[in-house]
Amino acid sequence: MLSIPTKRPLPRAPRIVTSLPGPRAHAMVERDRAVSSPSYTRGYPLVIARGEGCMVEDVDGNVFLDLTAGIAVTNTGHTHPEVVQAIQDQAAQFLHMSGTDFYYEPMVELAEKLAARAPFPNGAKVFFTNSGTESNEGAIKLARYYTGRSLIIAFLGAFHGRTYGAMSLTGSKAVQRQQFGPLVPGVTHIPYGTHESLDYLEQKLFPAVLPPLEVAAIVVEPIQGEGGYIVPEDGFLQRVRNLCDRYNILMVVDEVQSGMGRTGKLFAIEHWDVQPDIITLAKGIASGLPLGAILSRPELMTWPPGSHATTFGGNPVACAAANVTLRLLETGIMENALNVGELLQAGLTRLAKKFKQVSLPRGKGLMVAIDLLDAAGNPDGKLRDKIVDEAFYKGLLLLGCGRAAIRFCPPLVIDSDQIQIALEIIEELLIANC
Repeated sequence: MLSIPTKRPLPRAPRIVTSLPGPRAHAMVERDRAVSSPSYTRGYPLVIARGEGCMVEDVDGNVFLDLTAGIAVTNTGHTHPEVVQAIQDQAAQFLHMSGTDFYYEPMVELAEKLAARAPFPNGAKVFFTNSGTESNEGAIKLARYYTGRSLIIAFLGAFHGRTYGAMSLTGSKAVQRQQFGPLVPGVTHIPYGTHESLDYLEQKLFPAVLPPLEVAAIVVEPIQGEGGYIVPEDGFLQRVRNLCDRYNILMVVDEVQSGMGRTGKLFAIEHWDVQPDIITLAKGIASGLPLGAILSRPELMTWPPGSHATTFGGNPVACAAANVTLRLLETGIMENALNVGELLQAGLTRLAKKFKQVSLPRGKGLMVAIDLLDAAGNPDGKLRDKIVDEAFYKGLLLLGCGRAAIRFCPPLVIDSDQIQIALEIIEELLIANC
């Protein structure tokens, strides 16, 4: 068995020891600029050297409190020792053997665990992918194959990925579509999260331009991610389920960002006691290794051998990490997400009452957001960007989403002291800028 090398523990609070970016970070940014695609969306010049729990250290020795988790990925924290050990153990056995053509236990074990935990009445069938966008691509194919129908309904503000099928579902930002057409046909977008939107779908679109008997699936995020961490109106997801039942449409729930314990439940859809037909996963499933999954009710996954496959999906090292990740989530980390998430929302509520430029928080568990507002109460993207940028120089890592939202998606192992540190930094920045 390989041993994990001893490392100097990182402090549990920010520590800035150079100007930012420091000299090594500056040099790395310049190297990157010369060779990397300009399509990457780097917000501030963080050049990470290592991570531990909720803390990351850059190449110059500056330490940051991470409230991004690598975009809601490292749910068990950076380099959780049990996850690292599982990765090392599996890597010493074999790195790859393609689950498309062969069998190995880590993949079978993970499929069994996910099938047993899926919120379907009779277990699940599982197809493994490498990413969220691949999961959503596969879900489109599966829905069309099973139903024999071609049309898909998605939502404005949604983000499902950037490959062609997933991009065709995405309704987040025009830049993600600009000059990439034609996209996959047959996708209709409606506003997200309101009963008015579903009324419009059923009373206007279905009778006029969108025959429901030709609709294969409604693809929905239980909490909209990139669109602004938007929580739908009460009863909205139940109505989507009812619509699907009425017209024999499949309900596909994208849990790429909201799933794997982030909201305090393994799947966010469980907060609404709704049973979908297909669930797509990625991000937090393997604590940072590339892995995604499509979960479906068993009777749906009837596509024949060769109709959908993958070389790397279900990689044995990624599956080994995911098996440990799932165990850790269910033995305390998801509970922590609920408890600490309540503290975070309470602290953000206090800031909203103190600063008129801050909206009340929304979200569940540690999938939480606030909007930054101008004097008229409208979303202020420039103020949001300024707060996010300046937080970096204070040692706090944040991400935006939506028009003017700051999202809080830290590793789920964050503690109450670290939440308080983050709130204090944000309050300091609000005092300086509002």
